[in-house]
Amino acid sequence: MGTREPDQSPLWIAASDLPASPGHPFYARLNTVLDTHGFDRFAEDQCREFYAKVMGRPSLPPGQYFRLLLVGYFEGIDSERGIAWRAADSLAVRSFVRLALQEAAPDHSTISRTRRLIAVETHRAMFTWVQQRLVEVGLLKGKTVAIDATTLEANAAMRSIVRRDTEETYQEFLTRLAQASGIETPTREDLGRLDRKRKKKTSNKEWTNPHDPDAKVTKMKDGRTHLAHKAEHAVDLETGAIVAVTVQGADQGDTTTIVDTVTAVVEQIEAVQAEGDDPQPLEEIITDKGYHSNRIMVELDALGVRSYVAEPDRGRRDWSKEPEAQAPVYGNRRRMRGRRGRRLMRLRGERIERSFAHVYDTDGMRRTHLRGHTNILKRLLIHAGGFNLGLVMRHLIGLGTPRGLQDCLAGVLVTLWVFLSAPGRWLNTIVPSHRLSAALRGLASRTTLVINSSAPPTCTTGWQRSFASNRQERPGHH
Repeated sequence: MGTREPDQSPLWIAASDLPASPGHPFYARLNTVLDTHGFDRFAEDQCREFYAKVMGRPSLPPGQYFRLLLVGYFEGIDSERGIAWRAADSLAVRSFVRLALQEAAPDHSTISRTRRLIAVETHRAMFTWVQQRLVEVGLLKGKTVAIDATTLEANAAMRSIVRRDTEETYQEFLTRLAQASGIETPTREDLGRLDRKRKKKTSNKEWTNPHDPDAKVTKMKDGRTHLAHKAEHAVDLETGAIVAVTVQGADQGDTTTIVDTVTAVVEQIEAVQAEGDDPQPLEEIITDKGYHSNRIMVELDALGVRSYVAEPDRGRRDWSKEPEAQAPVYGNRRRMRGRRGRRLMRLRGERIERSFAHVYDTDGMRRTHLRGHTNILKRLLIHAGGFNLGLVMRHLIGLGTPRGLQDCLAGVLVTLWVFLSAPGRWLNTIVPSHRLSAALRGLASRTTLVINSSAPPTCTTGWQRSFASNRQERPGHH
């Protein structure tokens, strides 16, 4: 029996003795796609102005930085600390990021510092680069676009909010109100009772978070009141590709935020199709009833874009004050009642919710670990680019994520089980059929054909003859 020797690291290790990983098949193929189209060279050209030529601390190469953010999307990691840990732990991820075995994985502070230094327009340029790959394989048209928004939980707590005028915390504000009402030393129960009696407890006009001023008080989909941000997606309904992503205040209405999103859509389509021979402009926009207003209908009509916007029930309309909005609103209503309008609305729900599920729910970005719209938008642009790269990979190899191979393995095992169990099921099916055939043959052997010249021919079976004979032999039967 062997005994464990004390651990002592060797002084020298040959490169040939280092462990090697064959790499993940998905990441290996994705690296081939990125290298074929010059991903690292393009990233270095875009980030050249943010790097010093001769001075400064050792930096993170742009290609590695953007690959690390893609790992966050494909692995469902929401924080930069988790991305750094994953890069240090997995040999397959190290191979994708292009980290040698003797190199230390970048620390999370290095990733965050690089993100702060690189401008948001550079992240948008990388997002546009991915969209150009979609155009090459015919997965981005830009003709029919659907728009919808969702809320992201901010990296800020409600108990940290302060008043904009006095900079009091919520606890200090309630204490002052209690003392003004005659309670000199209010207890926690007194403060809670006083807070429940107040009609409107928090307002973005009166309260803000000092750590993240961009976070706004809003009501989440599950009913909780929290500080949040608003992310808006524009998706190509023909292919499901993300055309544009914007991050805005959660307290802003849909009719306000759609202006910036439509502007981003037009700019992205022009940038992606700049090198094409036959550019396809934006022609149709599909949204839900939250985006419907007279102003939006007029502006979309002025842009020459056909609108398919669900209209809420407002009763009988009076057009005396806004006569210019009557024709666009009626035209949108007529299109929504048509067959194409109903089909586009069904498709909108499918494609938009799919992008939300991949980028925020499966990807883990439903709760942000960053603060400020600029930092959040940088991360979302790369994650949206990862979603579009998944469409490219699904077009090439049939899989859009590394975890898709798990489903493939399960499918192979199920197919193998069905194939191996098929002979047993065939035998169970064949044996009863043989028994049925034998019974039918025996039944046919007991069938006699009686022909009478004075009566029509009849076919009498054996059990019918037996039944008739029993009736004749029964005494007293007439």
